[in-house]
Amino acid sequence: MKNSLLFIVLITISLVSCNSPKETLLYVGTYTGGDSEGIYCYGFDSKTGQLTSKFVTPNRENPSFLALSPDQNYLYAVSEVKESPQIDSGSVTAYRIGKSGELEKLNQKATKGYHPCHVTVSPDGRFVVASNYSSGSLSFFRVENDGRLSDSFQQIQHVGSGKDSIRQTAPYAHSALFDSSGELLISADLGTDKLEFYRYDKGVGQFEPAEQAYVAMTSGAGPRHFAFAPDGQFIYVMNELNSEVSVLAKDGETFERIQSLSALPEGFEGISYGADIHVSADGRFVYSSNRGHNSIAVFSRNDDGTLKLQETEPVQGDWPRNFALSPDGRFLLVANQKSNNVSVFQVDPATGALSYTGQNLEIPEPVCLTFWVK
Repeated sequence: MKNSLLFIVLITISLVSCNSPKETLLYVGTYTGGDSEGIYCYGFDSKTGQLTSKFVTPNRENPSFLALSPDQNYLYAVSEVKESPQIDSGSVTAYRIGKSGELEKLNQKATKGYHPCHVTVSPDGRFVVASNYSSGSLSFFRVENDGRLSDSFQQIQHVGSGKDSIRQTAPYAHSALFDSSGELLISADLGTDKLEFYRYDKGVGQFEPAEQAYVAMTSGAGPRHFAFAPDGQFIYVMNELNSEVSVLAKDGETFERIQSLSALPEGFEGISYGADIHVSADGRFVYSSNRGHNSIAVFSRNDDGTLKLQETEPVQGDWPRNFALSPDGRFLLVANQKSNNVSVFQVDPATGALSYTGQNLEIPEPVCLTFWVK
């Protein structure tokens, strides 16, 4: 009888443990020229969307963009500066994430390029890639077993320019992402109007141009960020300079551009620049941010991968940079750099439409939002 009761108690504890809600944290990368102290961390209530302050990891070198390792054990942050202290370039810092989400600095490595504005991690966690905006180059690092970064073992220098005589006088690497297989690395260059494709050559231990070296955007478009459809058959590119979203479709082993459409409402005549872009987990909707118009554009996806603009939702702030969908897709959070706030919106699962929750968190110069689930 005692054994039976003990068994029931153990089963009950196990079920409660399995069904207990996971803790979700939000890391916020910032610019530190003003009041920001570094990387901010908040608890996130997945039921209400409410944010609760946790801690700040000191870093006064513009830790503007963040990326998590696939196993969620490490976080990597760029230092978007021309030169980090004792380093003659920008840099990337590796952090170990503790049980409560606290960040322990592991090491910091030079990118050998100026103003790295984006960082990404390969799906297998072996490589970290930084995009150096001012240098128009990519920097590659190997990840050690303990999450530390190696010295940069390779730099790829982009070449070219675009038609904009102010913003496209040289290459400006703005972001890079691996596809889900980890075999293909794609880089968006605002200065050259290209998405450039690379593959890792195990024989030489370097990244080399892929069979399809690039896809060109509309002249003067200025590709900034991009996102994959869940099935990997489409890429959605947010072009900064003309505020258009371009759709790339996969045909065999190559991609081709099949559509470009404005992320701004018809008739808008002000100044606005595209910023970030994300696809919903179910692949039904695409979202992008407009700086100037200060909105999130909501697109529905057609069966052929093309898009239709449904609405533009005001962000309740000024200059929306990056934004993030919550892990369950129920909320969308926006980092508004110039108004120093993060605004929270609820997502309608049927239509993709956004509705402001009334929650507005004050954070100095927020740039990048990254969720972590314990």
